Amino acid sequence: MEGADRERTEAGFKVRTPVDEARRILQEAVVGDGEEGDVPCGTETVDVDRADGRVLAAPVESARNVPHYERAAMDGYAVRAADTFGASERSPEVLRIAAPDGEGDHATADRIEPDTAARVHTGSALPEGADAVVMIERVTERESVGELEVEDALAEGENVAPVGEDVEEGQHLYDAGHRLRPSDLGLLRSAGYGSVAVAQQPTVGVVPTGEELVAGDPGPGEVIETNGLTVSRLAQRWGARATYRDVVTDDPESLRVAIQRDLTKDIVVTTGGSSVGERDLLPEVIDDLGEVLVHGVGLKPGHPVCLGIVQDTPVLALPGYPVACIVNAVQFLRPVLRWLEGTEPDPHPTTRARLERKIPSEPGTRTFARVRLEERGGDDSGPDEPHYEAIPTRASGSGVLSSVALADGWVVVDDDREGIPAGETVAVEDWEAHP
Repeated sequence: MEGADRERTEAGFKVRTPVDEARRILQEAVVGDGEEGDVPCGTETVDVDRADGRVLAAPVESARNVPHYERAAMDGYAVRAADTFGASERSPEVLRIAAPDGEGDHATADRIEPDTAARVHTGSALPEGADAVVMIERVTERESVGELEVEDALAEGENVAPVGEDVEEGQHLYDAGHRLRPSDLGLLRSAGYGSVAVAQQPTVGVVPTGEELVAGDPGPGEVIETNGLTVSRLAQRWGARATYRDVVTDDPESLRVAIQRDLTKDIVVTTGGSSVGERDLLPEVIDDLGEVLVHGVGLKPGHPVCLGIVQDTPVLALPGYPVACIVNAVQFLRPVLRWLEGTEPDPHPTTRARLERKIPSEPGTRTFARVRLEERGGDDSGPDEPHYEAIPTRASGSGVLSSVALADGWVVVDDDREGIPAGETVAVEDWEAHP
């Protein structure tokens, strides 16, 4: 072993940066002195029907009234409210039925005269001259003589949806930074938008490293590559466009070339080779190309993460153990993707559960303990008691991929706690359920 390698290996991680501090340092490097609402990765205009999950780059106001016409809110007959004055079941008002203008089951009259009524359906435009709709259940049709008996006295505007009832022209709909949902797309289209300005999807180059990694059946001493696959798909789920690269061997020049190749991306992510061992070369390569911001973070599993910046591009060197890699991707890659879109990461959905047994943790280390959830039996618990039991699968074992893949979530033990005792109510984070 060379002298420099021996020194690095023997030194270990004397200082581990707290997770929140590491994230703050990384955020400052990614967004710098940008103004609030800036979109570091740029903006583009996309059709509304392709905007699901995208982040608005500018505020949106309605371009028109919704509805833009007075419409029937019920199936029935459009009338003049004054013509129904005094109507009741015992003494109905008799109106003439106006002939429809046009053909088809839903055709209606364009206008009505006094003492007439026009057949309308829910959503139909109100004929000119009408100002109310009597429900079909409150009339008797005498089609043979073209007359209608109205059993209700109506007020002006009754059973009518006015112009702008849903949305008024110029009404504020969304702020910049809002992530669009399917229901938002429908409202945008109704409000007059065929396209919207959104943040560009951040681009990510994902580079798995390690001379032991293979894509096919492994031989003795070989390991199937999974980290790059997992991280690239997580990045896509979080709204990025990820490029999943071939495995790069543990060689300084090869690693240098791989990082430089993807500096055209918004982020470069490597997996493996981030610690302080003889073959952990990435921290030195990153420092040689740019700057290491943080090396070693106070979290478990996954403290040997390296966060750097090369030519204004964030480079995240994630640990090679699968669970440690996933934990760090959630804690650092996901926030970077949000910052590049001009937003902040939303909290993960959680489930309240009673911890079945103690979770140990070291003070100063944020621990991510994988758990599975089981519904609690019996009705002896109070209304405020959790309905689930959280059963730890592992708090350690960062190389055991099944411990996270087969879990229902994880419990986060904060840096200032020395574990969580059995019986305590905890929040189980479903980190895979939220984009």
